[in-house]
Amino acid sequence: MSDPGTAAGVRARGWGWRHAGRAGWAVRGIDLVIEPGERVLLLGASGAGKSTLMHAMAGVLGGADEGEQDGSLEVDGVPGLVLQDPDSQVVLARVGDDVAFGCENLAVPVAEIWPRVTAALAAVGLDLPIDHPTSALSGGQKQRLALAGALAMQPGLLLLDEPTANLDPAGTVEVRDAVGRVLEQTGATMVVIEHRVAVWRDLVTRVVVLGEHGVLADGTPDEVLTEQGEALARMGVWVPGFPPAVPDRRSAPGPALLNARDLSIARVRGTVVRSGVDADVRAGGCLAITGPNGAGKSTLGLTLAGLLAPVSGTLEARPELAAGLAAAPWRWRSKELLTRIGTVFQDPEHQFLAATVRSELEIGPRALGLPDAEVAERVEHLLGRLRLAHLAEANPFTLSGGEKRRLSVATVLATRPRVLVLDEPTFGQDSRTWAELVALLAELIDAGSAVVAITHDADFVTALADTELVLGEVVAG
Repeated sequence: MSDPGTAAGVRARGWGWRHAGRAGWAVRGIDLVIEPGERVLLLGASGAGKSTLMHAMAGVLGGADEGEQDGSLEVDGVPGLVLQDPDSQVVLARVGDDVAFGCENLAVPVAEIWPRVTAALAAVGLDLPIDHPTSALSGGQKQRLALAGALAMQPGLLLLDEPTANLDPAGTVEVRDAVGRVLEQTGATMVVIEHRVAVWRDLVTRVVVLGEHGVLADGTPDEVLTEQGEALARMGVWVPGFPPAVPDRRSAPGPALLNARDLSIARVRGTVVRSGVDADVRAGGCLAITGPNGAGKSTLGLTLAGLLAPVSGTLEARPELAAGLAAAPWRWRSKELLTRIGTVFQDPEHQFLAATVRSELEIGPRALGLPDAEVAERVEHLLGRLRLAHLAEANPFTLSGGEKRRLSVATVLATRPRVLVLDEPTFGQDSRTWAELVALLAELIDAGSAVVAITHDADFVTALADTELVLGEVVAG
């Protein structure tokens, strides 16, 4: 392991960054000193600039063609970064090679690389052969893989951007404990971004909160979360003891729109990840699909959404949903799906097509041939409801993780489908945007829509779910 003396420090003086083509600054006026060996929890409302600051610490923001910098930011050691989107960090085709990639770039002696790889995979609980294909990993497993790659590099500065966002509860604790062990052994500096702070509170030594004009609060966890907890909760920070408002559900589930019986599902042809699934998707109801990483939750969601064909069993759309089409949703054309079943993928960037947020929201309604006035009305409503109006002309790929998630949900809501299939719908949300998103979905459910949510968010399940389908242990492929 690394010598504790190699821990890195960070110095920011009036630092800020504006993405190319954006009128507003993503973050500005940051004055911050992080001493070597500190463990910092970085908080703030969605869109406060947390990820932008972390990317700057990692040195991955790019040059002048990608944006404009203000002030200065210096890091005196090699950083290891785990991004919000684990897909963006998968480089190679096999698990072991992917973890070894960073070490090879640092010219670590060959004899040291594979012991580091093995130790890192064990530390994050990714119990897979080193030749396991990365293409077969679930989103949560990719998150663990990204963390393993960072740990194997033994960095002086460990940067973690929502490292447990797509992990099941057991995986969350496992990863947190793995990070703790690495920090104890290496003395490395850590900066972690998490909206849900309780899991990290006992591991960090300092909490820094970003606001509109720089650092809003800075101190020990008790000083910041206890003494300023109420004020921070009002601005959207997840503070233990200050839960967001939860809407009252008025409706009871109605008739089934989709029936699944004895369903076997697969993402990769010939590799069944789950068998014997029975589920009903009901009008005016919410079905939550939960379970450990790799259990097939996202694959089941894509199958129910008509984007994957079942391997065996039956998946039938009832006449109210099919509306004259064949009962098999996977046989429907994309335009036929638009008003029937809408899907929000686990990675929001996988469904962005346009150059601006407004244009992104217009794609679905225009594909339906709606009049310009109705397209504008739907778009303006969603921009306002999901706090995206100030970003209407921004490039979707420059949004924060939470903003991208809200946009991806909004693009589906714009076509008003009867069934919504949402994969991790509350990822990256602060407590205020979480409450607004949950309230919007509750209204849609009460109005007769059906929601299928793949989630690890227990608060979301409590707030909205009428039925919880728990997938069991991971099926070996």
